[in-house]
Amino acid sequence: MGLSLSKVAQWTTDSSGRGKLELTTMNESLLKEVLRFVEEFSSQHPLESEHVFEEPLQWSTTLVASDFKTDYDISDSDVQSHEKDSEGRPLLQLSAPTVYVRSFSQLSKLVHLADDKKLEEVQACLEENKEPMVKIIGPSFASILEEKDTDTDVQGLADKVKEEDQGKDLDVRVKLLLLLQNMDNQLLSQFLKEIDGQAGLDPAAVRNEVELLKRLCSEGEKRVLKSVRYTSDYVFSNGCRAPPWRQALHEICYLVIEPCDTETLYITCSTAGVFLNGGIKQEGEESGYEQTSDTYKDLETLLKSTSQHFAANTNKQDSAVQELPSTQKIQHVESVVAKEQGQPQRSDEQQEKNAYEALQQRTLKMTYELCPRWRDLAERCGVAEEKKQGKSSGVEKSGEIQKKAKTKMKPNSVSPLPGCRSSQKIKTPAGSVPVDAFSESSNESEEEEEQPERRTESITDLPPEYWQIQKLVKWLKAGNQTATVLTLVHLMDFNLMQETCQLAIRDVGGLDVLINMLDTDEDRCKIGSLRILRKISHNMQIRRTIVYMGGLQGMVKILDSPVKELKALAAETIANVAKFRKARRTVRQFDGIKKLVKLLDCVPNLAKVTENQEKDVEVARCGALALWSCSKSTKNKEAIRKAGGIPLLGCLLKSQHENMLIPVVGTLQECASEESYRTAIKTNDMIKDLVKNLSRDNDELQMHCASAIFKCAEEKQTRDLVRLYKGLQPLVLLLKKANNKPLLAAATGAIWKCSISVENVAELQEYKAVETLVGLLNNQPEEVLVNVVGAVGEFAQIPANKATIRKSGGIRSLVNLLTGSNQALLVNVAKAVGACATDMENMAIIDQLDGLRLVWSLLKNPNTDVQSSAAWALCPCIEKAKDAGEMVRSLVGGLELIVNLLKSTNNEVLASICAAIAKIARDKENLAVLTDHGVVQLLAKLTNTTDDRLRQHLAEAVGQCCKWSSNRASFGEAGAVAPLVRYLKSKEHAVHQSTTMALYQLSWDPHNCTIMHSKGVIKPLIQLIGSVDELLQENAAGCARNIRLLAQANRNARLFS
Repeated sequence: MGLSLSKVAQWTTDSSGRGKLELTTMNESLLKEVLRFVEEFSSQHPLESEHVFEEPLQWSTTLVASDFKTDYDISDSDVQSHEKDSEGRPLLQLSAPTVYVRSFSQLSKLVHLADDKKLEEVQACLEENKEPMVKIIGPSFASILEEKDTDTDVQGLADKVKEEDQGKDLDVRVKLLLLLQNMDNQLLSQFLKEIDGQAGLDPAAVRNEVELLKRLCSEGEKRVLKSVRYTSDYVFSNGCRAPPWRQALHEICYLVIEPCDTETLYITCSTAGVFLNGGIKQEGEESGYEQTSDTYKDLETLLKSTSQHFAANTNKQDSAVQELPSTQKIQHVESVVAKEQGQPQRSDEQQEKNAYEALQQRTLKMTYELCPRWRDLAERCGVAEEKKQGKSSGVEKSGEIQKKAKTKMKPNSVSPLPGCRSSQKIKTPAGSVPVDAFSESSNESEEEEEQPERRTESITDLPPEYWQIQKLVKWLKAGNQTATVLTLVHLMDFNLMQETCQLAIRDVGGLDVLINMLDTDEDRCKIGSLRILRKISHNMQIRRTIVYMGGLQGMVKILDSPVKELKALAAETIANVAKFRKARRTVRQFDGIKKLVKLLDCVPNLAKVTENQEKDVEVARCGALALWSCSKSTKNKEAIRKAGGIPLLGCLLKSQHENMLIPVVGTLQECASEESYRTAIKTNDMIKDLVKNLSRDNDELQMHCASAIFKCAEEKQTRDLVRLYKGLQPLVLLLKKANNKPLLAAATGAIWKCSISVENVAELQEYKAVETLVGLLNNQPEEVLVNVVGAVGEFAQIPANKATIRKSGGIRSLVNLLTGSNQALLVNVAKAVGACATDMENMAIIDQLDGLRLVWSLLKNPNTDVQSSAAWALCPCIEKAKDAGEMVRSLVGGLELIVNLLKSTNNEVLASICAAIAKIARDKENLAVLTDHGVVQLLAKLTNTTDDRLRQHLAEAVGQCCKWSSNRASFGEAGAVAPLVRYLKSKEHAVHQSTTMALYQLSWDPHNCTIMHSKGVIKPLIQLIGSVDELLQENAAGCARNIRLLAQANRNARLFS
C-alpha cells in the first residue's frame, strides 16, 4: 500500500478539495485486495496483528454503537474496546461518526462488523488517511515502502533503520514492514495485469461502455442518443452475445444505436475494435455481418465520427462519459512515471507502452536468467519479469535428437475472448466450431491460482545439484542418441522431487528439450523424458509451463503408442499436470479423455496374472489416475461417460489392489456430483463394492468410498442399498478415526445422507451413532461440523433420540454453533435446533441458553437458505416455549424483521415466514404489532401463488391474522379472498385444511361472503364437508353456514322492507 496507493491508484478531488478514490475498476480491485489483506491478517499473523500503530487510523464510519457487541464498552453513541495499549488508550474508539483504530486486530474486527459495507469502510479509511503506512509503522519504516528502486534490499534497509531506531517491538515492526512490502508488490502486479488487459476490447469492457451509453439516452433537449440496444438478449458463459460461429471470428456482440441527428447505426463489437455492419437488426439474421466502415477503438470514437450531435454534447457531459473505456488510466500511470523522471508527456501509444514497461520494471524481478521460451511464456502468464536488457540466454539447437524432434513447437494461441483459453489453435472442418473452445464449466473450481514465483535462495545459496543439473541439460541438447539416453539416466539419479532440482531443469531450458523428445521416434528417449517430466510435474509452476509449451498434446498422442510403459508414463504425467482448468480442457480438446478411457480395459481380477497382464493393470491404474485429475471438470465428466468409462470403472472397482482402487473410487466420487453418474452407480451395483471397500485398512480408500456414498445417498434407493449391504456399521466405525479430518468429513457426510431414511436411523441407533455424533459437535473443522449437525438434525426427527441428544450434552453444543458464520452449517444447526425444540425439556434448555434470540437473529442473514431454516426452527420454539408471546415481544425489532421478510422473492423463505407468523399471531398482543407493521397487505399480495407449500402456510397465517380487529375486512379490501377460493382446487389435503380455516375466519365479514359466493365456493365446500377430517369438516361447514346466513338475512330484508 506504499507505491500502489500513492502512485498508481487513481485519485480525484471533491468540491471541498479533499482527495477521493475514483470509481474505476482498478481502484475497486485495489480496495478488494486491501480488504482481503486486512480480513486475513489477524488469523495469518496473530503476533503482528497485536502491534499498536504509531498513530491511530481515523475516518468517518457508517457504523453506529449498536453494531458493536461483546469486547466493547458502549455508552450512548460512544464505543471503546476492552483492549488497550500500554498507555491505557483503547485500541478502537468510536465517537460518532469518527472511529479511531490502533491495531490490525481491531481493524479486522471492524471490517467484519461492517458486513456489506466493508468496501465503503476501507475506501473511507484510505481517503482520510493520506499516509496510512506512516501511522502504522512510523515514518522511518514507511519511507522504505516509498523507495523508487524496487530492487532495493528491503531487509537491509530495515536493518539500517533498526540501528538508528532502538525503540521497542523492532522485530515485530520489521516483520510488519516485510508483510506490507509483499502486499504492495502484489497490488502492483495486479495493476500490471489490469493495464495489460486493456490492450483490446473484451465482453466486460463492451458491456460497461454500453451501460454508460444507455445513461445518455434521455428525453428532452439534453439527450445525446435516442436508444441503445443489443440485437440478442442471450449471454454466453464467456460474456459474448454473438453466435458461436461468429465468436470464432473474434466478434463479441451486435448493437443497434439511434443517434439524434443521423440514421440508425448497426454496429459490430469485436476484440479488434468496433465497426458498422450491413444491418443486423435482431437475433438470428444470417445476413448483414459484413463490415461497412473503418474499425474504431471503442464505441465513443465511432459515435463521435458519425454523429456531430453526439460529439458536441459528450464534450459538455464529461461527467457522464469520463468512465468510457480509454487510455486515461494508462495515461495516469505514465504521468506519474514522467513526473518522476522529469520527462515531458508523449503520445497515447507511447504512454501506454511506457506505462507497461515502467510498472513491469518497478514491480517484478527474477533471480536467474531464463531460457527464451520460458521467459516469453512467463510474461504471457503474468508470473515472470524481464531482466536488464543486453543479456541473452541463447539455446543451442543441435544434436541428433534435436534433428529428429520438431524443433519448432506447436503455436500457442491466446484466445481473444474471456473464457476462450485454448492452449492451441484447433483445426476443425469448415463451418464447424467446437463449443467447448469458448467456455468451461462454470461450477468448476480453479485449484491453483496464478502466483508470482518466490525464490527463497540467493544465487550463492544454491546447492551444487543445481549447477550439475544445468550442465547435464546442456549436454542433453548437444548429444547424440546414446549420450542423450545416458544423460537422461544420470538426471534421474538426482532427487527430482526437490524444488531446486526441478527449477534447475526449467531455468536452463530443459523443458524445451524434454517436451521436444516426445515427438521423436526413439522410445528410449521418450521413456526417459516422461520419467523426468512425471516427477518434476509435481511442481505447480512447471506443470503450467508444460501446458503453455504444448507438452500435453504430445503426451495425449503417446497414449496411442503400442508400448505399454510409454502409455503408463504418459497417463501418469497427465495426471500430475491436469491439476488446473486449462490443462484439463486441453486434454479433452485433443481427444485425451477417450484415449484414457481405453486404457481402463484390462483384466485385474485374476488370481494369477502374466507379466504382460501386469503391465495392462499398471496402464489401467495410470489411466484411472489421469481420469481422476480430469474429472474435476463438468465437461470432462460428461466426456468420460460418453466414452464408456462408467462400466470400465465398475469393473476395476472389483480389483483387490488398493493402488488401483484409490484412483478408481476417487474418479467415481468426483463424478458422483452428476445425476447420470449417481444413477449408473446405483444400477450397475457399485454400491456393494463401495460398501465392501469401507472395511479395508486404508484411510484414503475409505475416505473416497464414504465420499461417494455421501454424494449418491441423496436418493432413497441408494440409501436402502447401503443398509442392505451392511454399510451402516462400517460408517459408524470410521467415526473413531477422529484425527483424520478428511476421512471424518466423508464418513459423517455419508451417515447424514443415509439417516434421511427412518429405517437407517433405527439401525444406526443400535450402533450408538447418536452419542458418537454428539461428541463430535465440538472442536471440529467446519466441513465436519456441517455433516455432523446435519446427521443430528435427521436423528432428532425420532422422539426417542431427542432425549439422547439432550442427555449427551448436544443441546448446548448446537446452540453454541448458532453464532457461527458458515452458511451451510447455520442451515443445518437451525434445522437441528428446531427438531430438538419439539421436546419440552429440550426447549427449556434452549430458552435458558438464549437460543430463541440466536435463531431469530439468523433471519438477518442474507442467505435465503439460512433465513428459511431459521424461520422453520422458530415454529416449534414459539409453540413449546414458556411465555412465548412475551419472549417474542422482548426481541427488539424482531416482529418488524419477520414481517419485512414477506417481501422476499424466495418461496421457501415465504412459506417458512408464513408458518412462523401463524404461530406468533396466536398471541393477541403480538398480532396487534404485526398488524401495525402491515402484515395484512403483505400476506394479501402473496395469495396469487401457485406453490402448494406456500399456499398451505399462507392460508394458515391469514386465518390466524383474521382474529384481530378489522383484519377480516382488510383482507377482503386487499383482494385476498378470491385467490384463497382457488386454493380449494388443489390436490393437497394440507392446503384444504388451512384454506377452509382461513375462509371460515374471513366469512364472518359480509363483504367477504359475497366475494366467496360469487367465486363459486359453495360447491367445493359441500364436497369437503364429507371429508373424514373432523377439523376440515367443521371449518367447511362453518364457512358455508355463514354464507347461508348472510343470504337468508338479505332475503328477509327484501321481503320485509
